[in-house]
Amino acid sequence: MQDKQKYETYQAILKISSDAVITINKKSVVTIFNNAAEKITGIKEESVVGASLSETFLVRVLIQLLQTVLQTGIPEFNKQLQIGDFTVIASCIPVKNHKEEIAGAAAIMCDITRTKGLEQQVAELRETRSLLEAVLHATEDAITVVNEEGNGILINSAYTKITGLTEEDVLHKPASVAVTEGESMHLKVLKTRQLVHGVRLKMGPLKKEVVVNVAPVIVDGKLRGSVGVIHDITEIMQLSEELANARKLIRHLEAKYSFDDIIGQSEPIQAAISQARHASDTPATVLLRGESGTGKELFAHAIHNISGRSKGPFVRVNCAAIAETLLESELFGYEEGAFTGAVRGGKKGYFEDANGGTIFLDEIGELNLALQAKLLRVLQEKEIVRVGGTRPIPVNVRVIAATNANLEQRISESTFREDLYYRLNVVPIFVPPLRVRKDDIPLLGAYLCKKLQNEYKRKILKISPTVFRLLMNYDWPGNVRELENVLGRTMIQMDKNEEIILPRHVPEYITTKRNKLSANTDNHFAKSHTENLLTGNLNNILDLTEKNILMETLQQTNGNKTKAAHLLGIAVRSLYYKLEKHGLA
Repeated sequence: MQDKQKYETYQAILKISSDAVITINKKSVVTIFNNAAEKITGIKEESVVGASLSETFLVRVLIQLLQTVLQTGIPEFNKQLQIGDFTVIASCIPVKNHKEEIAGAAAIMCDITRTKGLEQQVAELRETRSLLEAVLHATEDAITVVNEEGNGILINSAYTKITGLTEEDVLHKPASVAVTEGESMHLKVLKTRQLVHGVRLKMGPLKKEVVVNVAPVIVDGKLRGSVGVIHDITEIMQLSEELANARKLIRHLEAKYSFDDIIGQSEPIQAAISQARHASDTPATVLLRGESGTGKELFAHAIHNISGRSKGPFVRVNCAAIAETLLESELFGYEEGAFTGAVRGGKKGYFEDANGGTIFLDEIGELNLALQAKLLRVLQEKEIVRVGGTRPIPVNVRVIAATNANLEQRISESTFREDLYYRLNVVPIFVPPLRVRKDDIPLLGAYLCKKLQNEYKRKILKISPTVFRLLMNYDWPGNVRELENVLGRTMIQMDKNEEIILPRHVPEYITTKRNKLSANTDNHFAKSHTENLLTGNLNNILDLTEKNILMETLQQTNGNKTKAAHLLGIAVRSLYYKLEKHGLA
C-alpha cells in the first residue's frame, strides 16, 4: 500500500514538473509521459503510455537515445535536440531495481527555446553595439553622448582629435567638464528636452572654438540622455572660404544677366538694347560707352548670353581695379620664372581663360600705352604672348570693352592709341544716363524696391506719387547705381511696420527742386563758355555752345529726345549723333 502511495506521489510530482519526463521499462514500453512532454512533442499521454517505444511518434533521435541507455546502462547528458519548434537539452539515465539491475530508462528534457532566443538577442545586441561603435569612431564628426544624469558615457576618436579630451577626461564625469567657455548644451538639453543647433563654444584645454548640435535621446517617452555632434569651426570657416572662392570663380566665368534684366521702356534705352541685340549676332568687337552706373556691364552679359558663344566662358576684367604692374600678367599670363614670385609652370591669363567665349574689358580707357599696343596685337592677330615668353598662343575670344572716358579727347591728348580706338569701336553702343530716360524711373524704382526689400527686411507695397515726382526731378549724376543707393538709404529710414515710401524717408538732398550738382554743372559750363570765348578758337566755342544748348533742351524736355529734336528742329538721328559727339549719350 505504501509503495502504491509513493508511486502515485511521484506520478503527481512528475506530472506538474516543468521539465519533460519520459520513462520506459525493460521491454521499451513507455510508462511515464508527463504534461511537459506532451507540450514539447505535441503527443497526448494516452497515445504513448503502454505502447512500445518503437510504435510511438517520438523523435527518432530521442528513441535511439533511450534505447541506447537501456541497452548499455551508460547515461547520456546534455544532448541538444530540436523537437518541432522547441529546442531542448536532454539527459537519459538508466533506471535500476533494488538488485541494481537495469529495469528501464528515463529521459529528462529542459526547454531552452526561450533561453536560446535571449542568447541570440544578446549576441545581436553586442554585434550591433560593436558596429555602432565602429561607425562612430570611423566618422569625422565628433560625437559625445551623456546619460540622463549628464555624465559622459561615450565619445569617439574625432571628439578627442578636435577637443584634445580623452575618455579618461570625459567618461563618467559631468558634461560641463569639457566646456571651457560657455554653457554645456548637454545639460541644457537634459533640462529642456529641446534640441539646440549651431551653438558656438570653446572646449578642452586648448579652448578650441567649435559649433555644437545637441539632441535629447528619448526612449518610450523617457529621457535617457543626449547626443551631441561637434564641428571644428576652423574647418567650417575654411569650407566657407572655399565656397566663396567657388562662387567667385563661377561669377568670373559665367554671364549672369540677360536683356530681361535691363529695365526700361524709354526710347533711349530701347534703342541701346536694339543695337546690342544686333551686335550679339556678329563676332565683332563691341565698345560700350556711357557714364558710370548706367549698366554697361549688364549689356556685356546680355550680349554674351544670346551670342553664339553663350556656352563658352565669360571673363570680366576691370582694368582700373588691377595694379598697373600686374595687369599685363593678369591679361596675358606669364611663363615660369618670368619674375620673382611667378608660380611654377607659369599661369594662364584672362585671355586664355576666355578662349572660346567672351572677355569683357571694363574701364578700357585706363590702360597704359604699352598695354594698349599689346591689346591691339591680340585684336589684330588673335594671339597672345605670355609675360616672359616668346611663343605666340592663339586665342579665339570675342572682346567687349566698356568705358566712361572720352576716348576721342584721350586720342587728342595722346593718351589713347587711335589705331586701338578703331579696332575697339567696330560696334559702338551708347548706354544712356538716367537723366535722359527719366520716364524709366517708376519701372526702375519698382524693380529695385523688390530687389532691396529682402536685403533690408522691409515689405514695400508702393512708392508714393510725391516721391516719384522728387525722383523724376533729380538729375542722377550717379545714374541707376545712385538710384539703387538712394532707395536703399530710404528703406533704412523707414520703420519696420511702414509699407509705403513717403517723402520724409527720402534723403534730404534729393528733395530739393534743383540739386546742387546740376547748378554746379551749369555754373561750370557757363564759366568754361566765357573762358573759351576769351581764349579759345572758333571750333571750341561752337562745340561748347552746341553742347550747352543740347543740355538745356534735354533738361527742358526731362530727357525726352524726340521732343528735344523737335524743339531744336533736327532729326532724332542727328540729335543722337550730336549727343554722342559731346559725350552726352
